[in-house]
Amino acid sequence: MRPTATLPPIAALVLLAALPAHAAPDQFGSWILNCSTDPMTDQSTCRMTHAQPVEPATEHMPALALEIAPRRGRLVPVVTARDLNLEGALRGLLALTGTAQLRFPPNPLFEMPCGLEGRSVVCAPRPEDAARAAEELPKADQVLVRVLGFGSATAESAPHELPLSQTPEALAAFRAEVPPEQADTPPPAFNLREMIQRLQHYFFSPQ
Repeated sequence: MRPTATLPPIAALVLLAALPAHAAPDQFGSWILNCSTDPMTDQSTCRMTHAQPVEPATEHMPALALEIAPRRGRLVPVVTARDLNLEGALRGLLALTGTAQLRFPPNPLFEMPCGLEGRSVVCAPRPEDAARAAEELPKADQVLVRVLGFGSATAESAPHELPLSQTPEALAAFRAEVPPEQADTPPPAFNLREMIQRLQHYFFSPQ
């Protein structure tokens, strides 16, 4: 039997240092708080994500998730598709055509236009709806979500129902952990048009 390969101690330490530093996630009812630090830039990022996806990932598209995010000085609900790559370009089209409808029953729905932030699609409340979204979020025990756009649902599709629990505790924990720079202006969008052109070239150009 071949001996198990081992790394020299110094090499193992170098390898570990190159990995992102992830703190163990904390769960508050239906919410999961996960923070990490980029070893290259030392920038920290925290995400508060619902444990159940709005739409699960498929072979060619990343999941759509419900998150809590800082917006205009408030913590509000957003719908995200994180860290898109070439295979996830269909989700990226939500940034051009998509809108998320969100409702905390029995309150009326509000719409959240989708846009690109870095390599992620983020559907966030409009400025005029941000205060209402932040006020209704901690009081709700259920949320209805429907994402309209290319590669997602239609206006006739049934909304996704997600249970909510311990949201006030989740908000307090997130507010205590989120780094100040994360509440600043969102990162600029990457070039979606170029990514789609590359996708078209990959599938339709002669081999």
